[in-house]
Amino acid sequence: MPAGGSTAGAPCCRLAACHQPTRRTARYPTDVTDAQWAEIDPLLPDPACLAGRGGRWEKHCRRVIVDAILYLVDNGIKWRALPADFPPWPTVYKRFAAWEKVGASQRLLDALRDRARPADGRAAAPSAAIMGSQSVRAAETVGRATRGRDGGKKVAGRKRHIAVDTTGLLLAVLVTPASTQDRVAARSLLRRMRDTAGRRVSLVWADGGYTGPPIDWAHRTSACWWRLSNARNCRTSPCCPEDGW
Repeated sequence: MPAGGSTAGAPCCRLAACHQPTRRTARYPTDVTDAQWAEIDPLLPDPACLAGRGGRWEKHCRRVIVDAILYLVDNGIKWRALPADFPPWPTVYKRFAAWEKVGASQRLLDALRDRARPADGRAAAPSAAIMGSQSVRAAETVGRATRGRDGGKKVAGRKRHIAVDTTGLLLAVLVTPASTQDRVAARSLLRRMRDTAGRRVSLVWADGGYTGPPIDWAHRTSACWWRLSNARNCRTSPCCPEDGW
């Protein structure tokens, strides 16, 4: 499916023979290219019927589903606001939820990262990471059990804690109520990072919010050293050291 072209009559995904023909025209910057889809398609889990677990064949092309998910994430819209040229939003959401349930997104991120790093002349498994967090406002529909108030940022909602490698590739994500302190979430984020990126990480850059117990705990349990940086000296990230990566 070339960018800007029509998908009519073209084999859109490896399950093309099993779903209805796709006639959507690629028109958004978030639509995947042929080269990108060639990498993503084999990494998506097989449907239950193909794996011998029963169920119906998927009705819509997986490439169009992925395009819809990327459009939603990039534009920050509600599921119900998906443009009409995508499959119905409940279909897209159910497919997304099913893939998330089996860890498809994390496996896809790990596989693509393991390919991208060697292409950049680096080892597949990173040896250093950068941690940071951001509090974001939550809609009124978000339950009280998963939301809180960040007194310092004066934000009521959730906080996303992220670990990336030194090229900015995602290693792990943890979402907590905004009231959760960085030093409290650091242990869970570090464990998750070790599960996804391996145990080669021996150095973590972070800002002053991660001082105290997380540093001693990380070195004691994971032989991982932390380097703290002053956020006022950072260029691109709240936990990027002033002298670079």
